[in-house]
Amino acid sequence: MTTLEYERYCDEVAGQLAALRATLTGADLTVTVPTCPDWTLGELARHVGRAVRWAEIMMRTGTDKPVDEKDVPGAAAPGDDDPAGLDAWLAESAELVVGTLREVGPEAFVWTWTEARDAAFWARRMTHEVAIHRADAAIAVGVPYEVDPEVAADAIDEWLDIVRFVQRIQPSDSAAELKGAGRSIHLHATDAGPGPEAEWLIEFREDGFVWRRGHEKATVALRGPLTEVLLAFYRRRGLDEGGVEVLGERELLDFWLERASFG
Repeated sequence: MTTLEYERYCDEVAGQLAALRATLTGADLTVTVPTCPDWTLGELARHVGRAVRWAEIMMRTGTDKPVDEKDVPGAAAPGDDDPAGLDAWLAESAELVVGTLREVGPEAFVWTWTEARDAAFWARRMTHEVAIHRADAAIAVGVPYEVDPEVAADAIDEWLDIVRFVQRIQPSDSAAELKGAGRSIHLHATDAGPGPEAEWLIEFREDGFVWRRGHEKATVALRGPLTEVLLAFYRRRGLDEGGVEVLGERELLDFWLERASFG
C-alpha cells in the first residue's frame, strides 16, 4: 500500500500539532477526555508532547534500541495550572520533532517496534498519533474535528497494518482472535467519490486476517463520511452516534472493535 510522501508527513506532524494547540487554547485542561477516560485534557497534551519528543530523540541519535522515557530531554511538561507554558512546550516539541525529521530524512536508521528501521516509520506514526489524539481533544472540548481525507485514509491503512502486526507477533493479544474464514468487513467512505480510494475490505482467514482497498460485498459494512468512519473505526465515536451506519451483521464489527489492539 502506497503511503504519503515523507515531506507530507513532516508537514502533517507540524500541522497536526499546531491544530492540537489551537484546540487546547482557552480550554479547561482539567476536564476528563471521554475517549481516553484515564486522562484529563492536560494529561493528553503532555502524552502527545512526550511521544513526539521520544520519537525525536531516537531519530536524532539513530539508536538501535528504545530510549527510556525518563531519559528523553525536556519530557517534563508544565502542569494544568500553566496553560501558556504547556502551549510553549508543545510548540517547542513540534519544532524539535519536525526539525529532526527533515534533517535525518526518510531512510535514516532508527529503532522502531516493527520490522521497519527508518525515520519514515516515525514520520507516519507521529502524524496519526497526533491526528487521533487531536480528535480526542476536540471531542473533550466540544468543537468540530476535521482531517484531510488523504490523512484520514492513511490513518485507517496504518491502523490495519498495526493490528495485523500485533496479531502476528503477539499471540496472547486479543487481536489474535480476529480470524475465522468466511467473514469480512467493508469500510466505505460515502463522501470520497467513485472508485476504491476510500474503501477497505478486511477478510478473516483461519490464521488471521488480510486487508486491501476496494469495494466488495462483505458480512458487515461500516458506511459514512470518511472522518466519521475513521473515528468509529478508532473507537472515538460509537456506532450509534449518527455519523455512520452499519449494514449486515453488526456483531462481527463489534467483535473487531473489541479486539483490535495496539498491543
